[in-house]
Amino acid sequence: MHNVVISGSGLYTPPGSISNDELVESFNTYARGYNAEHAEAIAAGAMPALAESSSEFILKASGIKNRHVVDKAGVLDPAIMAPRLAERGNEELSLMAEMAVVAAREALDNAGRQAVDIDLVIVAASNLQRAYPAIAIEVQNALGCGGYAYDMNVACSSATFGLQAAADALRAGSARGVLVINPEICSGHLNFRDRDSHFIFGDACTALVLEREADAGRGFRLRASRCKTVFSNNIRNNFGFLNRAHPESRDALDKLFMQQGRKVFKEVCPMVAELILDHLASVGWEAADLKRLWLHQANINMNQLIAHRVLGREPSPEEAPIILDEYANTSSAGSVIAFHRHHADLRSGDKALLCSFGAGYSVGCLLMERL
Repeated sequence: MHNVVISGSGLYTPPGSISNDELVESFNTYARGYNAEHAEAIAAGAMPALAESSSEFILKASGIKNRHVVDKAGVLDPAIMAPRLAERGNEELSLMAEMAVVAAREALDNAGRQAVDIDLVIVAASNLQRAYPAIAIEVQNALGCGGYAYDMNVACSSATFGLQAAADALRAGSARGVLVINPEICSGHLNFRDRDSHFIFGDACTALVLEREADAGRGFRLRASRCKTVFSNNIRNNFGFLNRAHPESRDALDKLFMQQGRKVFKEVCPMVAELILDHLASVGWEAADLKRLWLHQANINMNQLIAHRVLGREPSPEEAPIILDEYANTSSAGSVIAFHRHHADLRSGDKALLCSFGAGYSVGCLLMERL
């Protein structure tokens, strides 16, 4: 069995940036227009009025101040409130693949590798641009990698599940170099007209290079990984290829992101903390050994609670870095962004973990130490 190392990371950030104030202005303009249009029905009690949003509400509820998106104009237009993207021809690189290639090239550069050193590409994301051919195979072709490639989807845990699959392939000898890439266009499945969730998501793409330790010589040794799933309807998206079979509900709101936030918070936080503590114990590590916790970047309150339960105290900003204030929730990419931007200061022998949690429910945890 081969030891596995994460030897390089990359990040693509879309150029469009939306502050809370900008998002709130767009939402409130829509809400006022909606309330005016339906004033009689609202006054008669036949339908509820839309409450306005605020930057203070968003920050308190989530810790989010900003998000990056692939199309700012469409999202902020009260008449549209969704990204508007030109459809590309079959001979053109898809948007997801384009994002993936940028992040992958940075990860390869950071690892000191070339595309020819990669013989497995995994594109893991909460939503995929098409069913087939796989985005991963498109990326493999665009980069010039060998071997094989495939897509996978475990919602917000897609990155950690992809990393475990990559590590398994490296340990088994079916690959020598792996790219795990997470192109997340979360703005595409977000209902920007829902006050309770219109602020949650942003877009980004991350990439990690994994190698056998004997080939790498630098990076983070993957000490152990653990994944868990428990079925829940509390986070759901019903969009799929069978929607055309029941056209009467094709445009229903359940084809976008939905969640019961309070239930998710109550049920997921203890599940994640318990998994982390059990995982640490299984390899003989103590929580006090951890120098860094790169947690899923969905909600600052969830992260603080989970880190507190794991460490037994309030975490410092250095121990559990937050990037969702700038990026919002980027689904599977979030914990990898935190890793990418907050690992350079760790020293040889330092221990850390990277953890995701989300729809499914799904939880993924990787324990690693700096070479």
